[in-house]
Amino acid sequence: MDITDTQHTIWHLIAERIEVEGMPPSQTEIARAMGFSSVRAAQYHLEALEQAGVIERVPGRARGIRLCQLPPGRAGETGAAAAPANDDDALRLPVLGQVAAGVPIGADIGSDQVVLLDRNFFSPAPDYLLKVKGDSMQDEGIFDGDLIGVHRTRDARSGQIVVARIDDEITVKLLKLGKDRVRLLPRNPDYGPIEVQPGQDFAIEGLYCGLVRPSR
Repeated sequence: MDITDTQHTIWHLIAERIEVEGMPPSQTEIARAMGFSSVRAAQYHLEALEQAGVIERVPGRARGIRLCQLPPGRAGETGAAAAPANDDDALRLPVLGQVAAGVPIGADIGSDQVVLLDRNFFSPAPDYLLKVKGDSMQDEGIFDGDLIGVHRTRDARSGQIVVARIDDEITVKLLKLGKDRVRLLPRNPDYGPIEVQPGQDFAIEGLYCGLVRPSR
């Protein structure tokens, strides 16, 4: 199915928002960004993109858009690992352990597993991979058993998906920074938010920057 120039622009917009903010835009935000007079116009183009197989929509979710394919010229999340074209493009990423997409679990560091990927597969380039355990981030397209790329940094903005440490436990969640509190939000209504309490040992370990899905 052919994709129009407008639909290509929306496809790129979705990919950019996921990359920069860690979540897709809502239909209202797409309509505003594209200058549409109604949300229905955004819905029409999203339906066309879904029929083309480049996105998947989750019914009943305000931001229920998942990329099935990346638009040309962008790197990030896809459904399967991308093999490097040659050794110069190779990025060797260690799988350092597990990260909870659910209730935080203890870090399981020390795996000898290394995954070979194209260095252009993620943006920004990750420093390591973590294996996801749980389903609390499923509305972001992050599922149990996925390997998520983590870009090592202590800095993150509100609205980004982060890998965080609370005491001795590691979790992946959506970061929300308030005036006097820090919350880690799931992307699954079956789970409640985690509010960092005073006195807890809390740190941002890195930014989520895409995933690979091992063959099952």
